[in-house]
Amino acid sequence: MRIGIIAPPWIPIPPNAYGGIESFIDVLARALADAGQDVVLAASSDSTSPVPRLPGFEASDPAKMGVTAHELQHLLRAFSGLADVDVILDNTLAGPILARFATTLPVVTVAHGPLIPIEQELYCAASSDVVFVAISHNQASLAGPVPIRRVIHHGIQVEDVPVGPGGDSACFVGRMHPSKGIPEAIEAAAIAGIPLRIAAKMQEQAEEEYFDEVVKPMLGSNAEYVGELTAEEKYELMGNSSVLLNPIQWDEPFGLVMIEAMATGTPVAATPRGSVGEIVEEGRTGFIRSDPKGLAAALADLATLDRASCREAVETRFSSHRMAADYVALFEELIRQRRPVERAGAARAAAVTMPVESPSSSGVGG
Repeated sequence: MRIGIIAPPWIPIPPNAYGGIESFIDVLARALADAGQDVVLAASSDSTSPVPRLPGFEASDPAKMGVTAHELQHLLRAFSGLADVDVILDNTLAGPILARFATTLPVVTVAHGPLIPIEQELYCAASSDVVFVAISHNQASLAGPVPIRRVIHHGIQVEDVPVGPGGDSACFVGRMHPSKGIPEAIEAAAIAGIPLRIAAKMQEQAEEEYFDEVVKPMLGSNAEYVGELTAEEKYELMGNSSVLLNPIQWDEPFGLVMIEAMATGTPVAATPRGSVGEIVEEGRTGFIRSDPKGLAAALADLATLDRASCREAVETRFSSHRMAADYVALFEELIRQRRPVERAGAARAAAVTMPVESPSSSGVGG
């Protein structure tokens, strides 16, 4: 099967640092290729993912993020360049709308963000032939009128993640935003008397202002900001921590950071929002509590959790191989459904173009 994957134009594949969607695309593309699929990626020209890539794209530019003309140009080139594939996996917002005019191929769009009303309206304007995938059951339950065809959890290349020994400190990994719960993580760690190391993306002005106004005053001997880390540094931080604190304050569709931490052997303590209950197994791979005090109390029981069980959970439930197999099953289903329609269309076209025998040629004369 030849599979075309469309990435957003803003960040390279894989990302140099923070980039959940971009990490997902890279991992899935490589897992599909490893499974013997023929994969081609439509992404920015500075992408370094080892799968074959379409030419003719500009370099990534985060400053253009959200610029409609830039995204549409990227998508037009992508749909045109992917004319010879069997199925297209789209990871953009405008892709399912443009697909109506740009391709006749099956298109699967992954809903990466929360399906808020504006996104519901945009997705419902897409062609009825576009299939939508949710990345958690919680996200699907909030999809409203968007027709979710399948729920497929994210996966990671577990074999690339080193298992760490653990440690005495907790960690937080994410971005500098109120929805991520950094103050709550600091409070929980302080109550529990556990040092906290915070790794967070902080590149945009709003992120810097939030850090200066809210987070920085809370730092001290018990909480340290260590900056934005590379993938290797992130796994080292997670693996050398006793727990990942993830007290999110919104219904995050899928918390990739949680399965990354669990892959290093580190359990997760999180709030019951979004996909947390689908990822963290209470009392086995972590704890789910509603507030900092509850999280702090749960941290007293960290010794009851087995780091090997955390790793095993990712290997069995959240591997890139499982994720790729789920997408291949969906693609094959769509292609099987498409073929009878194509055959019926060809038959109708043949009937229309079949020459009609004239009376004079039939042997009937006057």
